[in-house]
Amino acid sequence: MIKKDNLRLGILLGFLAPIAGLVLYYFFAFYTRQVGFLEFLGYLKQYKNLLTAVSSISLVANAILFTLYINNRKDKTAKGIFVATLIYGIAVLLIKVLK
Repeated sequence: MIKKDNLRLGILLGFLAPIAGLVLYYFFAFYTRQVGFLEFLGYLKQYKNLLTAVSSISLVANAILFTLYINNRKDKTAKGIFVATLIYGIAVLLIKVLK
């Protein structure tokens, strides 16, 4: 997959990686406490500080992908990952401000 240099691939990876980061965060921090995934999502809605922490950790997955693709000189894919990261960041900011 790293051989492709495609903006669409970057956007797709940029949207999927934070979701994977969110799921990993859930399993490491909440699953051991017998908290269901839907309940965890409810906590995200209710507690803004938790939303900030989870979104930051989730976007680390994008930072890793971005670095990987930049180091392999796949600039179009890296650009797509960056665009998706900006969209996620702006969405989290809007959620925090509007609620």
